[in-house]
Amino acid sequence: MFGVTAADAHRAVKSAGRTLDVLEALAAGGGPRPLGELSRALGIPKSSLHALLRTLLARGWVETDDAGARFALGVRALEVGAAYLGLDGAAGLLGGILDRLATRFAETAQLFRLDGGSVVLLARRESPHALRAYHPIGCRLPAHATAAGRALLAQRPDDAVDRLLSWPLPARTESTVTGPARLRAELAAVRARGWAAEAQECDQGLAAVAVAVPLHRPATEAIALCAPVTRLGPQTRARMAEALVEAAGRVSTGQPLLTGDT
Repeated sequence: MFGVTAADAHRAVKSAGRTLDVLEALAAGGGPRPLGELSRALGIPKSSLHALLRTLLARGWVETDDAGARFALGVRALEVGAAYLGLDGAAGLLGGILDRLATRFAETAQLFRLDGGSVVLLARRESPHALRAYHPIGCRLPAHATAAGRALLAQRPDDAVDRLLSWPLPARTESTVTGPARLRAELAAVRARGWAAEAQECDQGLAAVAVAVPLHRPATEAIALCAPVTRLGPQTRARMAEALVEAAGRVSTGQPLLTGDT
């Protein structure tokens, strides 16, 4: 038998890292990408990248067009993502609450999970309106620019928040709070009132209200209601916030129900 040298192990780990870089780049959106563009973006030589893509194609993780010139995520990625969601306890536990919130307010209800300085969308219930908020399942958004992210960041002390975020913060829109002083003031307000909000900081024309759900300490999940700013005025926002706080409180006591939504 041949032993595995340190150099062999290093090459194996590097190859695994490159494979994940390719999948994450394709998952970032923007449609199918040509080999040359991926090579430049990832800093991987075309010959090495082509070999990786051939392996991923054979395993169903990547698909290509008829000409074999552009690459996108394959069905295997969907299968694994669906398996993750199917096994996720939070998505199952809070699904009923999302249903009832979406029905009560006729707006999009969402479940997010904190992951570093971002939040990832785990579940969504659609608004019946033609003009509505939409983010695809699995999308990653900056925590500081979202109501859900702020609700979760506020569960942590400022020094822990600083370790999660990378300053200066990126601006999603002209309204995004990016400075540490303003964000810390916003998080202090969230802690005081028990819920978070944002208006046109994550997406132009949209606003949201959110609350952290105490499944863990500190919380890693938040539920949010998102709507066009034209439909989310102060009174509606207050009613949404009250319903979200009530829902989170009932989850903490083992009663994931909402009242007053007949």
